[in-house]
Amino acid sequence: MFPAEFEDGAGQRQRVVGRDTPTHDHVRRIAAEAYEAHHPRLRRWLIATTRDEATAEDLAQEAFVRLIREVAEGRPPDDAGAWLHRVAANLAASRGRRISVADRRSCELPIPAPAASPEHAAIEAEEATALHKAVATLSETDRDALLLAAHGYRGPEIASRIGRSQGATRTLLCRARAKLRAQLTLSGSF
Repeated sequence: MFPAEFEDGAGQRQRVVGRDTPTHDHVRRIAAEAYEAHHPRLRRWLIATTRDEATAEDLAQEAFVRLIREVAEGRPPDDAGAWLHRVAANLAASRGRRISVADRRSCELPIPAPAASPEHAAIEAEEATALHKAVATLSETDRDALLLAAHGYRGPEIASRIGRSQGATRTLLCRARAKLRAQLTLSGSF
């Protein structure tokens, strides 16, 4: 709980607006005093804990931000140093848990496929062009049946789509595949 009045850094008495709401100057003064008194030791402790200066500084700054927030809300800790160390320890532990989970789960992340070489891309383009030309030589019914089969449709579904019996559709698919294979062999693509 804040006192109703306090002395600011210039030696003047300041009145707190309400018992639980500190003034901006009061918050700044408490934060500055806490920073000067506790930052070097807190930072050293965090460097020893995390073994990384940048991480230690980030965690120390976050602890001070949380201290400022608590003071601004009218809940200053009784012992700012102990409070800062506890908050910093909790932040370091949370960071460690997040890193541990990320490391454990990193093997589940999808690995992007390596980019195709220009030669491979050119060969695929040539094969696709040859396949399109060979499919274009088939009759419309043969082409429709093969495309439906290529998209995963089963024999009965293809038969109902093209208006033939299942037996006739099996024969049609077999002959259409043979024609396509012959066209591709003739063109030397496959």
